[in-house]
Amino acid sequence: MSGRLLFWGSGSIPCWKPMLVLAEKGIDYESKQISFSEKGHKGPEVMAINPRGQVPTFKDGETVICESNAICFWLESMYSKQGTELIPSDPKEKAKVLQKAFESAENMQTKAMQGVLYYYMKTKEEDRKEETIKENLDNCRNELTVWDKYLGECGHDFVAGKQFTLADIFFFPFLAWAWRMSLDFNKFPNIKKYFESVKERPSVKATWPPHWNEGEAQPEKMAYLKSL
Repeated sequence: MSGRLLFWGSGSIPCWKPMLVLAEKGIDYESKQISFSEKGHKGPEVMAINPRGQVPTFKDGETVICESNAICFWLESMYSKQGTELIPSDPKEKAKVLQKAFESAENMQTKAMQGVLYYYMKTKEEDRKEETIKENLDNCRNELTVWDKYLGECGHDFVAGKQFTLADIFFFPFLAWAWRMSLDFNKFPNIKKYFESVKERPSVKATWPPHWNEGEAQPEKMAYLKSL
């Protein structure tokens, strides 16, 4: 046994990010998938090491880390010489990776996920306001346009340079989630090209949310995303 353990849930962006890091670094660990619908994250195994009852929850020996981004940075720090170098040692390259990682984490989270997807999924139909939906869609469209333009002008295949880095690990899962929810990437050709390329990466295939392979995500419920 490796002494490393990860509790995770399928389709969770916070869970997916450290799974991608583990795959890219080639780090062995025990994988324990929980069911959100059965409140597995509130089960005794998780609660014993994470009182908040959240996933991802990661354990490496006696070290326990319960925040997605913290897990990613800790793994890269502890296993920097193993597998893919996700944060470059060169100061300028490192700055770019960190900039793009946090830029995507902040803006894609608030403007794409919370504003559009979370609002639609967590707001009762009778409580949804057309002006709020329009504002959220405009903000999401503008954010995706920024990234589409950047990917078209940057001159390289990945978010922060010629190599796959932590910036991609922070950025890609947001795109995958939007794709899952029927966002039409044809309106964002550079994002589409990037997504289709990274989607074929071995680490992405190995960690692809298993329930996404079981059928569509009721795309009719998210059809309004096509108006982007």
